[in-house]
Amino acid sequence: MSEKLVSIIMPTYNCANFIARTLDSVQAQTYKNWELIIVDDRSEDNTKEIVDEYIKNDSRISYHLLDANSGAAVARTTAMNLAKGSYMAFLDSDDIWMPEKLERQIKWMTDNGYAFSCTAYEQIDEKDNSLNRVIKTVKKTDYNRLLLDCPVGNSTVVYDVEKMGKFEVPNIRKRNDDALWLQMLKKEPYIWGMPDVLMRYRVRKNSISSNKFKVIKYHWILYRDIEHLSVIRSAFHIFFWCVIKVLRIK
Repeated sequence: MSEKLVSIIMPTYNCANFIARTLDSVQAQTYKNWELIIVDDRSEDNTKEIVDEYIKNDSRISYHLLDANSGAAVARTTAMNLAKGSYMAFLDSDDIWMPEKLERQIKWMTDNGYAFSCTAYEQIDEKDNSLNRVIKTVKKTDYNRLLLDCPVGNSTVVYDVEKMGKFEVPNIRKRNDDALWLQMLKKEPYIWGMPDVLMRYRVRKNSISSNKFKVIKYHWILYRDIEHLSVIRSAFHIFFWCVIKVLRIK
């Protein structure tokens, strides 16, 4: 049976130190029928030059530069609008896929009739060293479960475009991946969790997610302005998220 086209969605911004490893992991996929759509949010480093070298030898990769620095949400939506695949997969420009990632995940989805899935993943540092921590999946995540504490790694998600259609990423600087999954869970009841570790997530010291106060701010925007939850329910979810983070640290 022929492989359906998979569109890989990759926003990027100042990832010159890491994007080559990420691109290598895409080219190493055992599943070959993919297109990689890179949308650059006006990087100020040599990201474009690195990507151009890959494009010279691989027509499956395309590069698009935004007119202005607009954030990852706009970059993702731009890439999703350009996508032509039957499946859409998401990959941040500093994460790494295992070589069999697409092949195994799409087969698992097809065999089980799943339209929306994620996988387990492990954490690595800025030098590709393992942090000896695996983030496991939840068997199935619905809208309310995702609101509590998102168990979904962005760079592990694949969904069936033929079954679910296309979406626009809510335009917030952080947690826009969670916001997208919430939009999609209004159409598809579950994100199904594949227990296999098929992605390596890079933990970076100066990322927005490392600043917990900023993350709390963006959670509040997500709950109140995008999902229109009540003040009480929004406060509950913020409190729950803070408790979970404290427990994980301990």
